[in-house]
Amino acid sequence: MSPDNTVLSHRGEDRKQLREQLEATLEAINSSYSDESAFSGIDPNELRRRISQIDILPEEGLGFDAALDLLRREVLPHMLRTWSVDYMPHLHSPALMESIPAELVISTYNNSMDSWDQGPAATEVELATVRLLCSLFGYGADSDGCFTSGGSQSNLSAITAARDWWVKKNLDWDVKKHGNPDCYGRLRLYTSSISHFSMEKSCHLLGLGYEAVVKLPVDSQCRIDLAEARRIIQADVDRGLLPFCIVATIGTTDFGSVDDIAGLRKLADCFGCHLHADAAYGSGAVMSRRYRDRTGDLSLADSITVDFHKMFLLPISCSAILVRNAGLLSCFELHADYLNREEDEEDGYVNLVGKSIQTTRRADALKVFFSFLTRGRNGYGRIIDTVISNADHFYERLCSDRDFICPVRPTLSSVVFALDRGDDVNRAVRRRLLSEGCVIGQTVYQGRVMLKFTLLNPALTPAHIDELIERIRRAAAGVEES
Repeated sequence: MSPDNTVLSHRGEDRKQLREQLEATLEAINSSYSDESAFSGIDPNELRRRISQIDILPEEGLGFDAALDLLRREVLPHMLRTWSVDYMPHLHSPALMESIPAELVISTYNNSMDSWDQGPAATEVELATVRLLCSLFGYGADSDGCFTSGGSQSNLSAITAARDWWVKKNLDWDVKKHGNPDCYGRLRLYTSSISHFSMEKSCHLLGLGYEAVVKLPVDSQCRIDLAEARRIIQADVDRGLLPFCIVATIGTTDFGSVDDIAGLRKLADCFGCHLHADAAYGSGAVMSRRYRDRTGDLSLADSITVDFHKMFLLPISCSAILVRNAGLLSCFELHADYLNREEDEEDGYVNLVGKSIQTTRRADALKVFFSFLTRGRNGYGRIIDTVISNADHFYERLCSDRDFICPVRPTLSSVVFALDRGDDVNRAVRRRLLSEGCVIGQTVYQGRVMLKFTLLNPALTPAHIDELIERIRRAAAGVEES
């Protein structure tokens, strides 16, 4: 490869090379699998040995063709195939077909979302998409938002904004200028006992510490117990602690359970707190006319985390933080002469870095923009209806089968269950299925090892679910015989 065609240009030979390399890459991908399994089943030690033997940085490069051939032989056959109907352990979705070309557009143009002059059209696409999302979730004209790297960053953004807002409102203290107030050790955030661990991570990064996170007990359906929550928060107030934020989880990681956002709104108003909805998982239900009510009215929250690489089925990574009051995001605003000059913004150049924790940031809104255009509301609604109805079907089947226990009725598309044969059998069944190319999840419920299906693939059918039940039963029989 000659030095003059190292990057894409307007020249015909560079365009031709890009086309040829993309075609070769697609052929390598398509030739790397031949069945519906999710994984090759290779032992981790053997895969590690193979990868470790590759000289990743040779003195002289192999060139594109030889490097692709090595990738085709040693790596691609053992990549996880998220599109497989035999893959269901995590909130890790297959990618919609049209979103893969959208990723190509994002990577090819390589725009950055910090300043308008680094992504003119991309900036305007994000602005328009955020406006649509705010409307979709019931926010008004004063709302705003920003795309992020994922739910953890969206939650960190929301909790940062909540901390700064509460401290300014109640203590007349500017955290951005002066740091945490002297009483920072008394600030408290309240969240479900099974909420995402980004709550603790966020409070650590904000200098509040893990002890600032109060885990609230849940009921039999894994939702925050509102009566207990009120009692705990009131007791903390009586002890001189300072509640600044309540988090409603709209789709817990394991169970897909949904906290009562209307009840938590009343608690937040009672104690003067910011209410954040961590809807990284459940936000996709907004596209369903059939199941939308299962998540409650998210417009009641002061901020919402939305992940598009979960129920929206877009490639990693793609998330957003939405706020009912645009002023909440001002905590991230800082001007630099080399980046987001005030005179440019006065003339209409929008520099999104002022709303984001990140500086350099991918144009991920384009994936949402393009998939929404491609599918429309009804197309997306059919996808969400399918995955949630699959979970309902699976739950009903297990409840009528004496070999299984299934303690929590699904609200979204996650079902936690177990063979009623002890922890060791359930652990062994998951490992056996993994070696056969079928990847399911494992967690713990009330001290027992449980298995988990996270049913995000709309290609999955009730018939295949029934087949999986029998496959699990056979795997258990094989485990007990061995």
